[in-house]
Amino acid sequence: MKLDPIVVSGDRFLDSSGRGVMLRGVNLGGDCKLPYPYGGTNYPSDFSDHRDVTFIGRPFPLGEADEHLGRLAHWGFNVVRLLTTWEAVEHAGPGQYDEDYLDYLAEVVRRAEAHGLYVMLDFHEDVWSRMTGGSGAPGWTFEAVGLDFTKFNAAGAAHVMQHKYDYALGGWQEAYPQMSWGANHRLPPTGIMWTLFFTGRLFTPDFHIDGRNVQDFLQGHYLGAMEQVARRLAPMPGVLGFDTLNEPVHGWIGQPLSYRHVAVTPERPVNPRVGLAMSPLDNLLAARGIPVEAPRIVRDAVSGKLEVGGTDTVNPNGVSIWLDGRDCPFERAGAYTMRGDTAVAGREDFFCAVHSSTGQGRELTMQEDAYAALFHAVAGTVRAHREDWAVFAEMEPYSAFSGAAFPAGMPERSVNASHWYDGAVIYTKRFDPEQSFDFVTNEVISGIDPIRTRYIAELGRFRGQADTFSSGGAPVLIGEFGIPFDLEHGAAYKAWAEGDRSETPWTPHVTALSLMYDALDALGYHATQWNYTATNRNDLAIGDGWNQEDLSIFSRDQQDDPADPDSGGRAIKGFCRPYVRRVAGMLEGQCFDWANGTFTASWQSVPEAMGSTEIYIPRIHFGMDLSVEFAGEETTWLYDETSQLLYVEATAPGLVHATVTAKFG
Repeated sequence: MKLDPIVVSGDRFLDSSGRGVMLRGVNLGGDCKLPYPYGGTNYPSDFSDHRDVTFIGRPFPLGEADEHLGRLAHWGFNVVRLLTTWEAVEHAGPGQYDEDYLDYLAEVVRRAEAHGLYVMLDFHEDVWSRMTGGSGAPGWTFEAVGLDFTKFNAAGAAHVMQHKYDYALGGWQEAYPQMSWGANHRLPPTGIMWTLFFTGRLFTPDFHIDGRNVQDFLQGHYLGAMEQVARRLAPMPGVLGFDTLNEPVHGWIGQPLSYRHVAVTPERPVNPRVGLAMSPLDNLLAARGIPVEAPRIVRDAVSGKLEVGGTDTVNPNGVSIWLDGRDCPFERAGAYTMRGDTAVAGREDFFCAVHSSTGQGRELTMQEDAYAALFHAVAGTVRAHREDWAVFAEMEPYSAFSGAAFPAGMPERSVNASHWYDGAVIYTKRFDPEQSFDFVTNEVISGIDPIRTRYIAELGRFRGQADTFSSGGAPVLIGEFGIPFDLEHGAAYKAWAEGDRSETPWTPHVTALSLMYDALDALGYHATQWNYTATNRNDLAIGDGWNQEDLSIFSRDQQDDPADPDSGGRAIKGFCRPYVRRVAGMLEGQCFDWANGTFTASWQSVPEAMGSTEIYIPRIHFGMDLSVEFAGEETTWLYDETSQLLYVEATAPGLVHATVTAKFG
């Protein structure tokens, strides 16, 4: 199938006929962060083979491609956020690109296009790298800046499943609590790497690698890997563009040197994060082998509230994580000096302001001093190969809730690709509509309608951000949202294993997802759900193969009929929903009453926009015998049972209102 190119126009996506396009899709896939086939965190590793790994086979071997992509198309998705990583492209060493992997990735995109799926490329990362408990950057980046990742565990500098988890024991373990990987954001290696990546020129101007400032070296190689992918994919019309960088944090920019964030303050109106509340100076001292006492933030397992849960000694054995013969670049730059075993701060605002020779300081912001340059660099890199590509921009995922705006002067045709999750569901792995905890306000909300209202309010913040991108605004595409499917310690998996094939065990999952999609419909947002993992397992130690996360809408363990595209799907009715995919005119609104099985949509018809309005009407909700009613302009319609698409033609301009109901039941 040759896909019609889609471009950003103001706050809409338009096809070549002038029709508005609604993008609804899924992230493909959760295990693409990891080498194939044994790179998942469910396998022990010391990462010593990091230069010799391969990512060919992520998201799936090519022999399985048509099965998985066909299933996604069957479920009504028309886009995938396809994950790759900097490590996948350039793991062997600086400038050494994995050409076989690039060939494989291009073939996955070709297969996606053949199934009618558009592609947005996501260079994914979480807390910098696999060696620091996440994914993304190659292992050699640590060596380049002078860090020895083989010492991170001994120094207490990284919270990594491969070092913390007892694989012989399996299951849930106190030593490696689920959803604990994010604690690495507050530990030395990630703080060092992100600060150098984004602001090395500002804070360490004399730190050079291969003749370039460390910032230019790191960003240059990241963008070089992206360019290799862009060059391969430029001829493919179904590629929409590139994500700037998944969930980037900004290191220590804007943080006072000795400040520990343990509670919301007027100056820092965001919740602290679970894990150690270490200041930049704490991190730098621990990195050089000096033990540090730091408060630990914990989350109440029932209420979800954050609090200080005591203090920990970081690096009690005094292990330096710097390579022999390498020293701290921030010490050299004057952030602090050592007098014996005592650190003396240079300037408390070292990471907050840049001082001129006159002593006057310019306050730094993560938007203008970290993100802005990267966004424009990504745009320039990929658009050198295809000018019409969109830039899917994202900042640190909690930015919207602290009132942060995107940088001024965004690249043209940028998309607000921010992420959003119900934090309580993610961290407690529970969903109860009568007891829903709001992580933003610390309030308990009861009832389906109030939860839906909260979701709309939280997601609504992203529209205001997008409106600043240009005079015509910008589209909002929620790049990630979703739920864990192992709610209540995998209660639905246990029911499945015991032979229960009813919808009852999946009721909480369907309800939670339905409310999230209700909010997306109400706001008119595009979205790609997290995620579809082809290797997923109904095993609390495995899940998506990465840090025991389990948010995949598909699992091999639930596939009992390979001929049925729905087999293996989880809580399908929660995400396989009706929506207006293309509109010959301007969509006014759409709403799915999932409790009563009725879908309504309204649009202003513009007949000169060539082509039909297309509405996805899934059989799983409506069967094949539809009742379709129209009000407004005269229309004709046809339902294609194979594609599950309702095609609507309006003969005159004006408001069209459609109501679709199922005749069965």
